[in-house]
Amino acid sequence: METNLADFIRDSADGRDADAILRACVHCGFCTATCPTYQLLGDELDGPRGRIYLIKQLLEGADVTAKTQLHLDRCLTCRSCETVCPSGVRYGRLVDIGRRVLEERVRRPVGQRVRRWLLRKSLSNPSLFAFALGAGRLAGPFLPASLAAKVPPTRAVRPWPAPRHARKMLALAGCVQPALAAALARVLDRVDISLIRAPGGGCCGAISEHLGAREEASTVARRNIDAWWPHIKQGAEAIVVTASGCGVTVKDYGHLLRDDPQYADKARMVGQLARDPVEVIADEWKRFAPLVAMDHGPQRVAFHSPCTLQHGQQLNGRVEEILEAIGLELAPVADGHLCCGSAGTYSILQPALSEQLKINKLAALEASAPDLIATANIGCLNHLASGTQRPVRHWVEIFDARLRIR
Repeated sequence: METNLADFIRDSADGRDADAILRACVHCGFCTATCPTYQLLGDELDGPRGRIYLIKQLLEGADVTAKTQLHLDRCLTCRSCETVCPSGVRYGRLVDIGRRVLEERVRRPVGQRVRRWLLRKSLSNPSLFAFALGAGRLAGPFLPASLAAKVPPTRAVRPWPAPRHARKMLALAGCVQPALAAALARVLDRVDISLIRAPGGGCCGAISEHLGAREEASTVARRNIDAWWPHIKQGAEAIVVTASGCGVTVKDYGHLLRDDPQYADKARMVGQLARDPVEVIADEWKRFAPLVAMDHGPQRVAFHSPCTLQHGQQLNGRVEEILEAIGLELAPVADGHLCCGSAGTYSILQPALSEQLKINKLAALEASAPDLIATANIGCLNHLASGTQRPVRHWVEIFDARLRIR
């Protein structure tokens, strides 16, 4: 694709990235068939090819309006299009650039601005999020059914093993997933690896980045790097992230902070150390295998592979291999490449589209009547659980329950 970017962005880091990405696109349309929003809406501008055209116009200086913003807002950033693209177009990065520029050039109504600010601040702050969650649970009986369904129930957090092993890894405990990080800590403790919580760390920054607040995301990334760096210098082997959505972001810290002379090298190393739990457990499988309790009886599991795991981190099929290895029966799931509609704040900002995607995904997951549904991302877990009576679990929790205590 030929480009002629406008002066305001041409010579910037974002401009150079966008120009290279746009030039890689050959308009073949393979991406359209895999786009969840195009499948629902049938509008070319609600598919990757149409959005790429809109971003190109924007970056070349054409007049843009709230209509352009609407089509980019509807994008889930699921990156299914990247998986099938024969030209290697990095659509996820391009749409983030487009959103940032649009935030500057198209002023949103006050209500939208306040709502998005509140989402960024509350979801990225553990204390504020815990307060809001508690208030939501207390008010549950008085909330509309559609809103009450989005409030996850209280989950017991089992003990986190004390650090006692020579081998250590770091945890991104995150804003909304303490129970999952604790489960992973117990899993790793069984093979003599201590999972460490570093004071000062927290949210990964994905929400800020995808809502167009790049500098805010960068500040969050620097805070996490500062928290982890002393442990990295002392030999921590990896940074393990139980939410696949957060994992994509942490692995991309090197790109996020590439122009920061104080943090670029550290961010690149952090990105290289970031691991999804499936990568760690697969690497240590010879030590885990003897600990698996295969006598728990048959259990049929439908696995939802989050977009951030299969398209973002390109780890499709890896969790399923482990679930089968611990004696579980995997139920077939049609259209497994499609998004469930959670997508960070998408279920709040685009509720109608999100709900339809959830309905479609649950129909596919429940078609074979599994005993439970498993996934690898806390957002997908809570989103799917709000629409079914069937148990929905993070696969690490299932793995934890199948291991014998040493």
